Amino acid sequence: MRRRLANAYLSSVISISLVLLLVGVAAMLLVNAKGVSNYFKENMQVTVMMKQNVSDEAAMEYQAFLDGERYIRSSVFVSKEQGQREMADMLGDDFLDVFETSPIPVSIDVTLKADYVSADSLEMVKNEMARSPLVDEVVYQSSLVDALNANLSKISAVLGIFIALLLFISFVLINNTVRLNVYARRFTIHTMKLVGATRSFIRAPFLVQAAFQGVFAAFIAIIALVVMMYFMRSEFEQLFEIFRLDLLLTVMGIVLVSGLVICLLSTWFVVNKLVSLKKDELYY
Repeated sequence: MRRRLANAYLSSVISISLVLLLVGVAAMLLVNAKGVSNYFKENMQVTVMMKQNVSDEAAMEYQAFLDGERYIRSSVFVSKEQGQREMADMLGDDFLDVFETSPIPVSIDVTLKADYVSADSLEMVKNEMARSPLVDEVVYQSSLVDALNANLSKISAVLGIFIALLLFISFVLINNTVRLNVYARRFTIHTMKLVGATRSFIRAPFLVQAAFQGVFAAFIAIIALVVMMYFMRSEFEQLFEIFRLDLLLTVMGIVLVSGLVICLLSTWFVVNKLVSLKKDELYY
């Protein structure tokens, strides 16, 4: 009998752990959603084209000025020679033959902070940069910005629905697992009721067991999540440029609280229901 109860308890813990692992994956996506959005926004490039007569030294001084602006994330200086090489790679080595002098100016490639990658903010940034007498033109793909923001909004909505659905499924699965575990002891509950035990007295040992079960299952799920993240990091290094590992502690907390709360709530409701049943109803 003890062996059967131990096997049932172990299978219940493993089942809850697997479901909590899904909760952990969903939580990882949720807490890193903003990071994913910022990653794409902060990799969009804005090119500041300098006037033809601007020297490298003057352009570098202006670059240092830009680096101190509130909206700049990073900047890269592009000399005339580097610009010519890049154009030659795209158009061929003889593309300059049609010009008497090189039309390629000095330029600065900048990336903006994520909060400024929107149509209105980009226009404001463009106007501020264009005020400099050294700047000839500020170039970025407005259609790309609109498409990026629209697609990120769609992805966020789909991801939100997916996470909500996953959390609902997780709650249902854990609830059913706990319900079956408690229901198997319905006759013990009925016997306690017959000898005069109160509802709170009957609930207490089941709630304590549920708490241990939830915490134990959560720790197993956390270990599995950490192992999975370790192997993913070794195989997909670029993925961890987006995912912030410092938020892993938050995810662990979500998994632990989810396991504890769902197990306790499910046990509470099931025990209350079983205490209310009559003897004949215990067989159905």
